[in-house]
Amino acid sequence: MKTIKHIGVFTSGGDSPGMNAALHGVAKTAEMNNLRLSGFKKGYEGLIDGDLVQLDSSQLKKNVHRGGTLLKTARSKRFLTLEGRQRAMQILETNKVDALIAIGGDGTFKGLLAFSEICDLPFLGIPGTIDNDLAGTDFTLGFDSAVNTAIENIDKIRDTAESHNRIFLIEVMGRDCGYIAIHSGLGTGADAILIPESGHDFTQLLEKAGSYDREEAFVVIVSEGDELGVEPAAKKIKEINPEVDLRIAKLGHVQRGGNASAFDRMLGIRLGTAAVEALLHGRKNVMAGILNNQLSLTPFDQVVKEHQVNDELRSLLKIFGS
Repeated sequence: MKTIKHIGVFTSGGDSPGMNAALHGVAKTAEMNNLRLSGFKKGYEGLIDGDLVQLDSSQLKKNVHRGGTLLKTARSKRFLTLEGRQRAMQILETNKVDALIAIGGDGTFKGLLAFSEICDLPFLGIPGTIDNDLAGTDFTLGFDSAVNTAIENIDKIRDTAESHNRIFLIEVMGRDCGYIAIHSGLGTGADAILIPESGHDFTQLLEKAGSYDREEAFVVIVSEGDELGVEPAAKKIKEINPEVDLRIAKLGHVQRGGNASAFDRMLGIRLGTAAVEALLHGRKNVMAGILNNQLSLTPFDQVVKEHQVNDELRSLLKIFGS
């Protein structure tokens, strides 16, 4: 294996709090091992365009707390083409990059898998997505921060819901995975939680909402990936109980922003450090994650498999969320 002297790193896909902490972990560990580190801006787009900057751990240290990503991020249609990947490989060769670290979600790692078919450099992944939808790690960067943001906002919405005896349907992020909905819903005492993984939750919600006439709030958390969706759910509730005062709130991208939680800062530092050390130990095409609070390396082809809410959380949903 070629000796690693120069590492490239980039952030890709949706931004998530903790990405900057991971960059700091990568930079500090590279510095301690006398390695050169370059950051490619705007994900795969920067890799194709050769848009790179030298990264310094002392500067990154000041931004460990910040949400978003200092390297910017983007989704790249050009990298989906063979020509785009060939151009990226030329950029790496021209700049004498010996290894590549990518911080992102399943789309990012699928991109690295495709890239590995034409480029034999070692690739390492760090899971950066608020959805927590990757196998190979108990938690992804940004999930804890997003849940905390969701909970803070749901608590505020409950105050006004209580004041007006309203039903509130609150949509949270999560795409095809209900982790944010379950954690934020259970953490705020929601009356119902709708997630993509459950086919019975809406029936239970209608039974509750149909007889709702209490002098208190009725809060429903809806994952954006739920098969029904927040607007149709609201319409159905109004059909069976026309007298209710009902409102919809979509938290949207506010869940992506803001300072990273203490958990995500530490997770980013741990995974950034682990990624560099794994490269130095000859590992390639794997994602660094945390399983049972221990560092773990999972091959990319196993990471991209569908990762849904586990049985324990589903049982909690039956007890508290139905």
